[in-house]
Amino acid sequence: MKSTREKDFRRLLVVAALFLAALLAAGFREPSLRVEPSDSVGPRTLEKQTETAVIRDYLQAWQTMSTALDTNRAEVLDADFVGVAREKLADTVREQQKVGLRTRYTDQSHNVKLVFYSPEGLSIQLIDTVDYDVQLFDQETLKATTHVRTCYVAVLTPTEVRWKVRIFQAEPE
Repeated sequence: MKSTREKDFRRLLVVAALFLAALLAAGFREPSLRVEPSDSVGPRTLEKQTETAVIRDYLQAWQTMSTALDTNRAEVLDADFVGVAREKLADTVREQQKVGLRTRYTDQSHNVKLVFYSPEGLSIQLIDTVDYDVQLFDQETLKATTHVRTCYVAVLTPTEVRWKVRIFQAEPE
């Protein structure tokens, strides 16, 4: 005879497995990532731990941007963006709100190259060739889906506990 605790645990496992299967079926997945070797990134040595943190926080910023633009909530940007990057994205959110639109960004792949680490350790510049899908919604109605491949230049700056994107600009390929 199985205890109630064992039965509850098995139910929890079944629910978790079903949830994971539903996410996978819905197309939820992490974007593929390729980080080019960073032989030299300026006068400062880039430690592996710093590189890992920068990449992690940069990819999280993409998720935050997508959430902010999909929900039209600029305050969401505060977690991962500062300065000019935050201001430009917040302006985009406000413009979307005015016209009743929202956009959903789904990044598919990133090819990241860290290109400069400032001597004082206050900024890291990276270049990212990214593939992503953009869905445009008018209220709840999907109006268009576009696949984009472009190059972004980003500058990240350290804060108390993480790196935040300070400059985020698409460059023509």
